[in-house]
Parts: sequence; C-alpha cells; structure tokens
Amino acid sequence: MKDFAALIKTLDSTNKTNTKVAALASYFQKASDSDKVWTIAILSHRRPPRPVNTTLLREWATELANIPLWLFEESYHIVGDLAETIALIIPAGKKETTKSLTAFLEEMLLLKAKNEDEKKAYLHENWRQLGYYERFVFNKLMTGGFRIGISQKLMTRALSKATGIDEDVLAYKLMGDWKPAQITFEVLVLKENPSDYLSKPYPFYLAYAIEDAVEDLGEPTEWFAEHKWDGIRSQVVVRENELFVWSRGEELVTDKYPEFKALVGRIPNGTVLDGEILPFSEGVIGTFNALQTRIGRKNVTKALLTKTPVVLKAYDILEWEGADMRSKPFSERRAVLEKLYTDVKNDLPVLHLSETMQFSSWKAAAAERSRSREVRSEGLMIKRKDSPYLVGRKKGDWWKWKVDPLTIDAVLTYAMRGHGRRSNLFTDYTFALWDTNEDGKRTLVTFAKAYSGLTDSEFKEVDKFIKANTLERFGPVRSVTPELVFEIAFEGIALSKRHKSGVATRFPRILRWRKDKKIQEANTLEDLKSMIP
Repeated sequence: MKDFAALIKTLDSTNKTNTKVAALASYFQKASDSDKVWTIAILSHRRPPRPVNTTLLREWATELANIPLWLFEESYHIVGDLAETIALIIPAGKKETTKSLTAFLEEMLLLKAKNEDEKKAYLHENWRQLGYYERFVFNKLMTGGFRIGISQKLMTRALSKATGIDEDVLAYKLMGDWKPAQITFEVLVLKENPSDYLSKPYPFYLAYAIEDAVEDLGEPTEWFAEHKWDGIRSQVVVRENELFVWSRGEELVTDKYPEFKALVGRIPNGTVLDGEILPFSEGVIGTFNALQTRIGRKNVTKALLTKTPVVLKAYDILEWEGADMRSKPFSERRAVLEKLYTDVKNDLPVLHLSETMQFSSWKAAAAERSRSREVRSEGLMIKRKDSPYLVGRKKGDWWKWKVDPLTIDAVLTYAMRGHGRRSNLFTDYTFALWDTNEDGKRTLVTFAKAYSGLTDSEFKEVDKFIKANTLERFGPVRSVTPELVFEIAFEGIALSKRHKSGVATRFPRILRWRKDKKIQEANTLEDLKSMIP
C-alpha cells in the first residue's frame, strides 16, 4: 500500500507526461503481480464497489476525530474532497501497516457484506494505522472516487515500457470484461490466449475538434464527410455465433440492446462494426434524451423496447471474416462495410449505414453542416480517405466539425462551492429563465447548472458578489439576489418531465458574462422551448 500511495502522490503532483510514465513504469517493474493487476484496474475505472456509504463515513470519521458533525461538514465544503477531509481530521496514528494494496482491496470486497459495527471497527483500525497520504488513498478506494487524470493511453504506454509489449497489443488486452479479483497478471498481460479475444473490442479511434479554418485541411476531395450522430459510440462484435456490444467507456452493454441479437447468423462471424447506437422510432432518429431512458436500466422491458427502439448506425468496420481491417485505408474499409450493408439491409432493419459524402468545396460542406440539427446530428465528421483506424485520440486524419451551440441569456439564482483548487470559491451555478404564470406574474424558473466557461478573475468576481448577496443557505447551496446575467451555451435540448422547467439541456456551460444586460432582458422559458426541434 505504501508503494501504491507513493505512486499516486507522484502522479497527482505533476502535469508532465514523461514523469508520470516513468513513475508508472517503475512501479510496474517492482510491484507484486497482484498489485499490478489492481493498479491497472483502478486506473482503468474498474474499482471495487463502495462498501460503506458516505453518510456513515462522515459519522465515523467525526467520532474518531472527536469533533462535531457540523464542523466536519464545514471543513468538507472548504476542502472540497471527502477522502481528503477525512484524511486531514483523523489524528496521526502510532502504528504502521505493512499490508499490500491487494490485501486492502480484498478486505474491501468482503467488507460490503458485514454489519455496521464490523465496518466501523475496520475503518477505525485502518485510519489509525495509516499515514496521511496512505489514509487519503485508502479513503479514495473506499469511496470509489479515484480520479487522478491518468488516461488509459498513458497507463498503457507505461506498462509497455515496463513489459516490452507493444502499446496497441496491450490496449487490446486490457479491454473487455475482466475482473481484477479473478485474473492474474500473467493471464491479463503476459500470456497469449486466443480464446480471451472472443468478446474483446478494439481500442476506439477518437477525433479532434476543428478549431481553425476548415480550409486548412487542404483539398476537400481528399476527405470523406458524414454526420456526427448524437448517440452512444459503440462496437458490435460477432464471433463464433455470439454477440457482444461495447460502449466507448469499455462497458459491456449487450443485454441493454437485445435488438442487436438479430445480427448473429446474418452477418459473418469475425465481424466488428464501429458505429453509434441511436433511438429510432417510427422511422425517425430520436433525441439523446430519449436514449437516456434506456441507459442505466437494469432490465429492459418489452414496453421500453417498444417505446424507445434503437438501431446501430455503422460507419466503420474493424474486423471482417476474422481479419483485422484497421491498417487498411478508410476508403477500403468503407467499401467492405457498404457491401455488407447492401447484402443484409432488407433482413436487418436494426442495422443502418452512416452515409459518407464527398464535397468539391468546403463551402458545400459547410452548407451540409448547417442542416445538422434537421437530421438530428451534432455536425460533421471529416475523415481522410486513406486513413487507417488508429488507437485513441490522434491529430491529422479524423476531425469533428460540430455546429455552433445553442445559446440563451439566463439569470444566476443559486451557487455552490467548487471542488479541488476552486473549493474556496462559489463556482457551481444554477441558472433560471423568466416564465409567466396564470396570473400574469413573471417568475424565474431554474433550468440548468453550469460550472465552466469563466476566467479565474471572473470566478473570483462572481464569488465576491455571491458572498455579499446571499439570500438563504441550504447546506452547501446559497440562493443569491437575482442580478447577474450570463449567456449559456448547450449542445442539445429536449422536453423532460424530470426537470422543473420541463426542458433538459445537454452539456450546458457558460459562454460569457453579460454585464451589458439587466435581468429583465434575460430570455424566457418560452424562448428556450422554441429551440426544441
């Protein structure tokens, strides 16, 4: 555990990629095989389930620290991180532990089934025996909130440096539904076992956003364009008459989309399709908000399948008849995909093809981009015709050219402290729009939250206003005098019964502070609803 805590401290204290890679590689060369597996799991978001809820963690930590709960809560709002707050308030222990990372995690897996007295005794014992940073890491593992800014690509690079195995091979090995408590480092990383690859997808290739002029890409005739569909990026794998559906987050979601079982027996074994899962009802692509009714559901009922059917909008083929196609030019891969689609489209309504387009000028491409919202897309994807399918986010061959966001002017009504370096500032905001009730009276109705888009100096200025103009306090939340107007940008919009406003916005963020506007000039809820397609 000491070595793992030291690793996390190094990783969390630097922004230099080479330093992080070197620290990880050194750790992978020295750690026990079981600790290596757990470290890979933790850094690739395969953390064990949380064994104790945060309410009990707060209570038991304050008891051991001998402070009132209100003082803990005030400290937590200042620190901004639960694991760090607990690590700070617990008095230093006199004992030390020699337990490994694996031992701690195996204990946490067993802890979930124990009663509260046993859980409390376990936490108090370990909090007393761990040093500050080890206690912080222990708490992070306990709360399931382990996020330190290490990408899968960076970890794979370090593991490659430690083992001598090619990065792309490792990226493929580490994908899939493996469980750290049930697999060895030998099997996961070192051993070659063809049967392990039956269900595995390929590492996803990701595009960069076009920030400069699209004309800088050169001749438009060297590129294919297609719409950037707003769904769930996925790979659909058919091998040995079995189906596997993977999300971009490396989650196996086969059971969530039983419609895709129709592909088995209709397309050849050894086929992997890359595409977008989209809601598709009555011949029309639905909104992402409609798709969310199926995300996270443990059971997909017949009623839900009828209400929100889905299709796979395929745009690439990564494996064909068992052969890896990724090194072939995009134009060749598309030819294979289009031939496959032509052969099966009449029998497989669940499979759609994302149309590729070619333009003689970027002006013509821009015209097509401008109609993106009409076809329920976010803009265009621009892909070089001769590009291979690479691993991760690489500049040069794949670009996303999104439409400009929707915007509306809204009033700041509530605020909460931020986290991390912003934990001493109010930076998480709730915004409202005007609505007119039956009596003709105008009131402000909240519709979105946002916490990004301002400069550091602007955040400080808004924080000063919030502290001087607080109306009421609700725990960590403050209501503020409605005076400040901000332009809010968002990517999509849909009706929603879950929101007080009746509207859900996608990816809201602050575009700018409208110091030139008074709150009477802010937009109305009706203005927002008029944007719904």
